[in-house]
Amino acid sequence: MGEHFNENLKEARLKSGLSQKDLSENIGVAKSTYSLYESGKREPNVDTIKKIASALNVSADMLLGLEAEPTTLAAHFDGEEYTEDEMDEIRQFAEFVKNRNK
Repeated sequence: MGEHFNENLKEARLKSGLSQKDLSENIGVAKSTYSLYESGKREPNVDTIKKIASALNVSADMLLGLEAEPTTLAAHFDGEEYTEDEMDEIRQFAEFVKNRNK
């Protein structure tokens, strides 16, 4: 199972505002079974992971620790200190950075 699955699961559930009981009923497992998922003493099968991800509106990759939290970087230019050509180059580079990980 992915690294920190149980911790990621609990965090996602808490962010969603659901109780263990609510989520366990939603995905069709006993609350005691679900509790074992969060404690790390039991691991759900693939179908159950899909149900959990859907119920919590997160990706299975996020639950499994396979994707990092998105990082937002912002840059602001008023443009006055750059020529129009330099601003075009900055925009092109920003677009390149944005698309290279897709």
